[in-house]
Amino acid sequence: MKYFIIAGEASGDLHASHLMRELKKVDNLASFSFFGGELMAQEGGILLKHYREMAFMGLFPVLFNLSKIRRNFKLAEQKLVEIQPDVVILVDYPGFNLPIAEFAKSKGLKVFYYISPKIWAWKTKRVYKVKKFVDEMFTIFPFETKFYSKYNYQVRFVGNPTIDELSNRPNQQESFSEFILRNRLPKKPLIALLAGSRRQEIKKILPVLAEVSRRFPDYQFVIAGAPAQNQQLYNEILGEISIPVVFGQTYELLQQSTAALVASGTATLETAFLNVPQVVCYRVESGLLGVTLRYLLVKIPYFSLVNLIGGREIVKELFQYECTTEAVSSELEKILNDSQYRKNMLTGYAEVLAELGEPGCAERAANKMIELLSSY
Repeated sequence: MKYFIIAGEASGDLHASHLMRELKKVDNLASFSFFGGELMAQEGGILLKHYREMAFMGLFPVLFNLSKIRRNFKLAEQKLVEIQPDVVILVDYPGFNLPIAEFAKSKGLKVFYYISPKIWAWKTKRVYKVKKFVDEMFTIFPFETKFYSKYNYQVRFVGNPTIDELSNRPNQQESFSEFILRNRLPKKPLIALLAGSRRQEIKKILPVLAEVSRRFPDYQFVIAGAPAQNQQLYNEILGEISIPVVFGQTYELLQQSTAALVASGTATLETAFLNVPQVVCYRVESGLLGVTLRYLLVKIPYFSLVNLIGGREIVKELFQYECTTEAVSSELEKILNDSQYRKNMLTGYAEVLAELGEPGCAERAANKMIELLSSY
């Protein structure tokens, strides 16, 4: 069968590549055309557009890149008509993928969505577009089933790809001494900084985290470099503050860390899986828009995945104007020095991981997709 897949950012490239790998195991004639990245390209097929040319976050970056965004839409529509795939598989990234879903359905194409957009948090009315234009939704969080059921829309929970990634991560047996030697780091306890993957969010949050590092001289802070970014970006943001950056070693860094300061997103779940106490920090647009986001646009009591899945505050969330050097430092102090506080957080992690189930998300999704396509 012919598969047309659209993933608009680094995480989507990762998860889509694993889905492609599993589809090939079941479908010997699988062929792929896609918007994505290097990981998807390694699975074969035709890369039509790299996600680096698509990932625009925030009001002003979107406005400044409208012409590029329009060209991306036009290319996707053109290729869908030319290729006539058996199915279009959309991976998260709703600002681009939901309009593409509408276009694909208008051309009589089957539309599957792998990894639901976070419409349970932002712009909930988009659920009606999902109902109208998406034939099958494959979800990765158990609470999404309940959300969609309120709108009389059945979804298929297939597990969580993060569990797969972490279960099969490299260097699981590496020691602290081996890690710091390999990365030429001093022999001091580590605190991991996970400042997000997009340029705009890194520029918002990293200055706060860098200032926090000055207050804990007995620890060394290390940044987990984002796949789509380079050292120059971090140098520009850090200025005179010296914090090492390691690329391609997020799991290894977390595994050796005493604590972590984490931008909201999948990283909060990765940190929980590796049993590292964390402070969740997030900053988006500044000004009036940023101040009102938490109260006007977000429809959920929490914004970190750990708390959403757990249904209670397991980790401290510091959002927007609450995310200050003082607040982050205070929370980190508790994590480092209050043993009961750490223990309670780790107990909460265990509850969350039990909800997510066993590894095998991509395999389950691929098998179900092919089963459904064969039945049409």
